[in-house]
Amino acid sequence: MTPSAVLARGDSSGSLRSNRAQSMAKDNEFTPYISPWLSALVYRFGKSLFLPYYFKSVTVQGQENMPTEGAVILAPMHRSRWDAFMVPNVGGRLVIGREVYFMVTTDEMKSIQGWVIRRMGGFPVNTKKPSRDSLRNAINLLKAEKSMAIFPEGNIFKDGTVHRLKAGLSRMAMQAASDDLNVKIVPIGLYYDQPDVPWGTNAIIRVGKPLETDSYKKLSGREAAKQLNQDLTGVLEVFQADFNAAAGVEPTGETA
Repeated sequence: MTPSAVLARGDSSGSLRSNRAQSMAKDNEFTPYISPWLSALVYRFGKSLFLPYYFKSVTVQGQENMPTEGAVILAPMHRSRWDAFMVPNVGGRLVIGREVYFMVTTDEMKSIQGWVIRRMGGFPVNTKKPSRDSLRNAINLLKAEKSMAIFPEGNIFKDGTVHRLKAGLSRMAMQAASDDLNVKIVPIGLYYDQPDVPWGTNAIIRVGKPLETDSYKKLSGREAAKQLNQDLTGVLEVFQADFNAAAGVEPTGETA
């Protein structure tokens, strides 16, 4: 082997080690974590004091549909930044005794907000180009039979319409599922009678019956994920139509 080949091999090995180190650093940085004291403080303060003071009413429908164990993906509509407080109201530690991890956009992981989110079980994902680290974290949480919330629409929409769901949720669910693991995907409808959610708003949280990955395992991987995505879309669209009909409003086409 020539000296130049040895050097090239050394450079290649060094590059591989560097890439592995960077990957490990990313994994450590993105590893979801929940601070027990901060989680207890935030959720208790929010449920007992802040939400009752700020909202005129918060109505929960279908609480009996919320799984209390196993691998769970909470799949809520995204209508306001308040959604992150509403979801634990039906699937969190003060209601069913479970912590909820959140997959959130990278933009939300900045400054003080990002510091809090990271310690509340949040981990970032680039919705336009999800990294393997983010997807791996989500799949590992499901395989550990944790509960995780993902907003499948990706962004906040206030136009009374369910927007096209990102394919990542259904793909992760099917990838995490196995012969011994049935992942439950819980559709959650969120409605605010005032879209900008000022003080005195009425809110509704509607929990649907879980969609289970066991029901899709006879299909191929891609077809299973596609069908799951379509079924989840259908449930959320029914929720949205019911909200619109009850409020006597038509979709406006306006986004946040």
